[in-house]
Amino acid sequence: MKIAELIGKLDYHFNTLAGEVIMDHDKVRAMRGTEVSGIVNDSRKISKDCLFFCIVGAVRDGHEFARQALLDGAAALVVQKDLDLSDLAGKTPVKDPVIIRVQDTRYAMAYIAAAYYGNPASRMKIIGVTGTKGKTTTTYMVKSILEAAGFKAGLIGTIEILYGDVRIPAHNTTPESTVLQKTFRDMADAGMEAVVMEVSSQALMLHRTQGFLFDLGIFTNLSPDHIGPNEHKDFDDYLQCKSLLFRQCRVGIFNADDKYYKKVMDGHTCSVETYGLSPEADLHAENLQLIKKPGELGVEFDVKGLMDFHAEVPAPGRFSVYNALCAIAVCRHFNVTPEDVRKALQKVHVRGRIEMVKVSDDFTLMIDYAHNAMALESLLATLREYEPHRLVCLFGCGGNRSKLRRFEMGEVSGKLAELSIITSDNPRDEEPMAIIEDIVTGISRTDGKYVTIPDRKDAIRYAIRNGEPGDIVVLAGKGHEDYQEIKGHKYPMDERVLIREILEEG
Repeated sequence: MKIAELIGKLDYHFNTLAGEVIMDHDKVRAMRGTEVSGIVNDSRKISKDCLFFCIVGAVRDGHEFARQALLDGAAALVVQKDLDLSDLAGKTPVKDPVIIRVQDTRYAMAYIAAAYYGNPASRMKIIGVTGTKGKTTTTYMVKSILEAAGFKAGLIGTIEILYGDVRIPAHNTTPESTVLQKTFRDMADAGMEAVVMEVSSQALMLHRTQGFLFDLGIFTNLSPDHIGPNEHKDFDDYLQCKSLLFRQCRVGIFNADDKYYKKVMDGHTCSVETYGLSPEADLHAENLQLIKKPGELGVEFDVKGLMDFHAEVPAPGRFSVYNALCAIAVCRHFNVTPEDVRKALQKVHVRGRIEMVKVSDDFTLMIDYAHNAMALESLLATLREYEPHRLVCLFGCGGNRSKLRRFEMGEVSGKLAELSIITSDNPRDEEPMAIIEDIVTGISRTDGKYVTIPDRKDAIRYAIRNGEPGDIVVLAGKGHEDYQEIKGHKYPMDERVLIREILEEG
């Protein structure tokens, strides 16, 4: 593909290897006609005639690899800094390689990636979901409802990328723009009509979702998260990045009950709809009722406003109602019927998100990804509404992370659970018992009962064999993860497999 086809929407100028800005029109025309064989932002993947993006990262600066990229055969560089490469003149495999200077290489990369893959997003309806909590569950609900209505829908999120029979484990909540556009291309070629994706604040901050327009942008909720080195400097920055989605979508759908929703709306360029429990929301829920069955917890409610029908979700609590309302608000734009919505919601099960695992008719066991104090408190508080005989919380904390998280999680579990089973999560480079001792420091501030069992399988075995009628048992922290990270290595460890093995022991 020619350079001219890739940079049409960008502000740029060309340089020579000597750093001289090219002004001669004939020379510019010739450089614009340069062919590239691929686009790369990883210096380890340089190939002959590729275009290499020099990305300024948190750890390394891609401009450091510009020289080697040209020597390895790159036909073009996209840079945002002045580089003195004059000594390479006549020494590169590609004669007269092109250097394209832009203001922000990440921003340029998103547009160039979209162009390189033929702007595939324009062939599908793209739905972006942002917020602190609920993104993953909501995206699965949307996919399930759309498929029940006969649409071919793909999903991109924290757990995996899904379309047709393809299932790819995810490395980021929102992939880098080059990967995202390649994924869009593959989905479009596979006949997908819609794509629902999680959009992280990091992705918005780093321009991964530039180069196309979302048909629908969704805001779930906001609370302090992802604040720290290499993330967001403070909560205001986090909020501001979330709000960027609503400057690149056609329709914005907002949780009207969240106290930050109007701030997230600031500067929006989209039309606006709302959902929530408040009767003022365009789409809202009434008459909430908790459902408690052997091995299953759920909630039912009436949908009112823009649609009118009764719905039931096999997942507990108000946040499940919010997730369902959000999914319904999205799918309304696809003219789905209430019957399709009802059927789909009954079948939605998200791996590692309040995932019920049947082990007994006497008590309920679930797996959830709650891995910080805020998420754990929300989950346990919700489960308390079901008035269990005992609420049992099994959890650990990750190594190489803040000790404060351990204190906080211990305190939350001690306050809300009748019994806490403290075990190992991903100890990474730390000793599991040292992490457990930190958690105990937090739980000791409460009157909560606890036991410490370092081996996670042993801890799960203890939870199952000591379950009492009416208990709700939560295995928190691992969720969809199927590994345990110890001393730099990831070892297979899927809690579903562990549960099955324990039950087979008799």
